[in-house]
Amino acid sequence: MEKIRILLVDDDRQNSEFLRKFLEVEGYEVTYAENGRKGWEAFSAIRPDLVLLDVNMPVMNGFELARLIREQDRDVLIFFLTDRTEKADRLKGFDLKGNDYIPKPFYPEELIAKIKERFEHRQSAPSTRMTIGQTVFDSNLSTIEIDGVVQHLSARQSEILTILAQNIGQTVKRDTILQTVWGNDSYANSLALNVQITYLRKMLEADTSISIVSLKKRGYILEANNG
Repeated sequence: MEKIRILLVDDDRQNSEFLRKFLEVEGYEVTYAENGRKGWEAFSAIRPDLVLLDVNMPVMNGFELARLIREQDRDVLIFFLTDRTEKADRLKGFDLKGNDYIPKPFYPEELIAKIKERFEHRQSAPSTRMTIGQTVFDSNLSTIEIDGVVQHLSARQSEILTILAQNIGQTVKRDTILQTVWGNDSYANSLALNVQITYLRKMLEADTSISIVSLKKRGYILEANNG
């Protein structure tokens, strides 16, 4: 089983090294960064599963880093580990879509328990991610990721791509998409489908291994080369 990758970003090097060793003993793969800017560089390089993030740091603070991370990745877990325990700080952390806010000082065992609980829950939940060519599509989050770049789909774009992805290499009738996504096959909805297909093609164009092929008056085929 692949190790869970953790990025630890904190300017307190001594305590961070202690926590790092503790996490590694538990079987996690840990990368350390001493400030927000280095944390951002490390995040882009390793694509961690979990970010442990201090708030008060030089160069770039934890809230600024969390904002950058969330612009790129809505799925990665973020735990704030900080001595800033005021209500306004905690609310800001959760407003930035942090998954937990753990006040310092804390027991390492408490952190380990929280990490295990989060990942056990994720493993038991049904997967909504699928790989199409070189694209990772998450129908739950309505995102596609190509070469590390995440784009957000509208709800209807996500529904259309889900239908096509579930029938790769097969013809999906226009009427099927229209009835499923819009509820009827009116002329206005048919035009809207054409527009949404155009948007999807534009968003997917960076992945040359896949294409949405139009069959005139019939439907569409999503072709993909996963090799």
